[in-house]
Amino acid sequence: MSKELTPMALRSLYHPDKQSADVPAGTVEECIQKFIEIDQAWKILGNEETKKEYDLQRHEDDLRNMGPVDAQVYLEEMSWNEDDHSFSLSCRCGGKYSVSKDEIEEVTLISCDTCSLIIELLHYS
Repeated sequence: MSKELTPMALRSLYHPDKQSADVPAGTVEECIQKFIEIDQAWKILGNEETKKEYDLQRHEDDLRNMGPVDAQVYLEEMSWNEDDHSFSLSCRCGGKYSVSKDEIEEVTLISCDTCSLIIELLHYS
């Protein structure tokens, strides 16, 4: 399938009402299922706020699959960087863990920018 399809063209391609009458029932069911998946994806990815939440969740899922958490760190233990409005912490490899001010409430796992180590970000209750 072409990556150049517009959302409207993609919708029309799989929409149940746009299917030919002589299409086998199994194919119609596949098209309906695909249409539902496309519709659900568009509802998430078509909105900037829900897309950001989705991207953060995917990133955290990817980090969880990378391996165990190396350390638990409180936000207050990290250094504030005024230039890029982020918190950072040096990693033992020489790299750094960083999280932007906008992400601190949503992010719990942070990967080092150089190695594969991961820290868990904690907040005081």
